[in-house]
Amino acid sequence: MDCVSSDASGKPASNETRARACSRAAFYGVCGLLFAVSAAATIAACMPMPGGSAPSMMWMPTCGRTWLRVAASFVGMWLVMMIAMMMPSLAPALWRYGEALRGAGHARVASLTWLAGAGYFAVWGVLGATVFALGGAFAALQMRMPALSHAAPAVAGIIVLLAGALQLSGWKTHYLGCCQRAPQCGQPALPSRASAALRYGLRLGMHCCLCCASLTAVLVVTGAMNLRAMALVTAAMTLERLAPRGQLVARGVGWSIIGMGALMIVRAAALV
Repeated sequence: MDCVSSDASGKPASNETRARACSRAAFYGVCGLLFAVSAAATIAACMPMPGGSAPSMMWMPTCGRTWLRVAASFVGMWLVMMIAMMMPSLAPALWRYGEALRGAGHARVASLTWLAGAGYFAVWGVLGATVFALGGAFAALQMRMPALSHAAPAVAGIIVLLAGALQLSGWKTHYLGCCQRAPQCGQPALPSRASAALRYGLRLGMHCCLCCASLTAVLVVTGAMNLRAMALVTAAMTLERLAPRGQLVARGVGWSIIGMGALMIVRAAALV
């Protein structure tokens, strides 16, 4: 790739500017590749199977599969899905973190930045394991209590309704602002140590999970392997972080979720 560039006056850019341009192009190129690969893997996993049926989340072991194997399969697919969903909004935050390291004169900027990214997705992996445990418990209860299956649509609607309310809350406003200010938020210093980079990634991942709690709940309830739901949630997560008026986007999404939850409850009541 030719990274030769010019400044605003048309003069050739300095070596430092060219190096930064090359570094930025390489960073976003790798992020784009990770996004493309994970998105393709997610789409492949969600493709209709022979006979017209679509794969659903497997909460319980079947056909001789152990709990550990089913859990590992779910968490692995969850992580691949989250890389595809979160990379568009995460990449700018990681780039800013790397620039903050570079501006502070730290070495190993690239390795520390990617280590922070690994910490970030480790948090999403823990969340995936938690979602699997809750989903497995709910599936087991449905098998033991058939009446719970009839109530499931109404429960789903209530969860979506509450998720919409959370999207409009001060909680959401706080954590969304925190995500938009990364790496400044929750990171007063930038020590050049691998442990510090990992802690930063874990902290950023925790803030992001809390910020995305409402949208993640909607995704899980409406079907985490639903491509349309994933696309809509990804667009919402990205726009509320990167759009100039992200808070306004978040509120619009919140009211849309409330409307969807109310409609789900009405439909569930009509089936009773």
